[in-house]
Amino acid sequence: MEKWRATTNLRRSLKSILNRQLKFRYLNGKRSCQSSFNLIRDCKSLGQVNAIQHRCFSSASTLVQRNPSFSTLNSDDISYFKGLLGEKSVIQDEDRLETVNTDWMHKYKGSSKLLLLPRSTEEVAQILRYCNSRCLAVVPQGGNTGLVGGSVPVFDEVIVNVSSMNNIISFDKVSGILVCEAGCILENLISFLDNQGFIMPLDLGAKGSCQIGGNVSTNAGGLRLVRYGSLHGNVLGLEAVLANGDVLDMLGTLRKDNTGYDLKHLFIGSEGSLGIVTKVSILTPPKLSSVNIAFLACNDYSSCQKLLMEAKRKLGEILSAFEFLDTEAMNLVLHQLDGVRNPLPASMHNFYILIETTGSDESYNREKLEAFLLSSMEGGLISDGVLAQDINQASSFWRIREGVPEALMKAGAVYKYDLSLPVEKMYDLVDDMRIRLGDLATVVGYGHLGDGNLHLNVSAPEYDDKILEQIEPYVYEWTSKHRGSISAEHGLGLMKANKIYYSKSTETVQTMASIKKLLDPNGILNPYKVLPHSLNS
Repeated sequence: MEKWRATTNLRRSLKSILNRQLKFRYLNGKRSCQSSFNLIRDCKSLGQVNAIQHRCFSSASTLVQRNPSFSTLNSDDISYFKGLLGEKSVIQDEDRLETVNTDWMHKYKGSSKLLLLPRSTEEVAQILRYCNSRCLAVVPQGGNTGLVGGSVPVFDEVIVNVSSMNNIISFDKVSGILVCEAGCILENLISFLDNQGFIMPLDLGAKGSCQIGGNVSTNAGGLRLVRYGSLHGNVLGLEAVLANGDVLDMLGTLRKDNTGYDLKHLFIGSEGSLGIVTKVSILTPPKLSSVNIAFLACNDYSSCQKLLMEAKRKLGEILSAFEFLDTEAMNLVLHQLDGVRNPLPASMHNFYILIETTGSDESYNREKLEAFLLSSMEGGLISDGVLAQDINQASSFWRIREGVPEALMKAGAVYKYDLSLPVEKMYDLVDDMRIRLGDLATVVGYGHLGDGNLHLNVSAPEYDDKILEQIEPYVYEWTSKHRGSISAEHGLGLMKANKIYYSKSTETVQTMASIKKLLDPNGILNPYKVLPHSLNS
């Protein structure tokens, strides 16, 4: 009876298709104070700056010590920047500094006294040239939507925010190549390209705030990597400013350029630790007219895996997204987010899959998707499902998937882990963590099944060191044992800088440190991030 109901539901849905995303503090149990993490203050006064010399970010992390070679701001520095940028682009207002010092999760909070808003590459170059000569540490910042503490200061670093550099420089409709400045908000680029008949190869839940420079600097993955690949493949060129103020013009727009080392790849995913990305050229695909979205239910994770394999075989070139969430994630979204409804209200299921297909022939694509869904249902892989009938229903399906991070935030404390794992092993970690944590917390699993990216989240009413001690380092050891990556798309930032050896060999990390030393010998760019703290000073 269940299979009949599901089959007729899908058949009924296949008639017409669409075109289609408690503020809290990160408190580590009883050790936490009023700030977002425990502070150990050195009472020495350096000018008017109360210098914070050490910070401890959790019971599982080591003490971070301020690099003593870095200078502190003085009045001459402020005067120089005002002369360079103008009064309005040199921000010392405490309320505005509070915002840019604090990350999106309210987990990390720096103590910077200065925010700079350059409007051009030349201004960025002059800022870095001056900071390098003074040995003033710098944090590059875009939309500040990161999840690992990479875009906010650790101590009193100068914040260089590129949000004022938000111009679209050119777009070639023949090649689909977009050239823009780093401060362009992703959603604005998506809207611009939509009007031109193209799409961004990158789509994220944070698209309304994140900026393309930050996306490139973190090698953001997103919802459609299974179709369009990573930014290492889509970014054709970029412009970056080194710590000494030198500008590297690698802003090529060629699909093929095999002249020497392809240095742009050093800056894609380096999280602003090697240079500040100021411009990007990116290859964008044409917008296709036929878009279909199915929201499906599966009884077990094995069925999810088999469904993915079948989707790759039978949907092939039209498959553009394959996302999954478990029943805990679905339950959180339904209870924490206003206006969200269950597309399959008859009962809760163990797993949910969102499949998107994109193509140019509506009739052909519909026939292909219908055949895939019916065969998957007959084979017992799908227990229920619906197809979006219009753009509103399509948006409501995506709202469920993209709303999981917001629902987790509203539920209370959350420990977030962004992992790449072999697809067949991915959910084993979720099961293991549930056994390990028992009634201490709720373990949630969701993510990009199409490219093996698990978002493991542990939700609890409040932060507790007992919970953290059960999670770390176990989650990193488990991932390393199964030859996974401890950072699939969020980067390392401050959170995972000391954990890099779980995914990279000692020799590889030493080579990274050598590159950092070559390009930023004074270590002023985004210090304490990406590389282990022992190699970061």
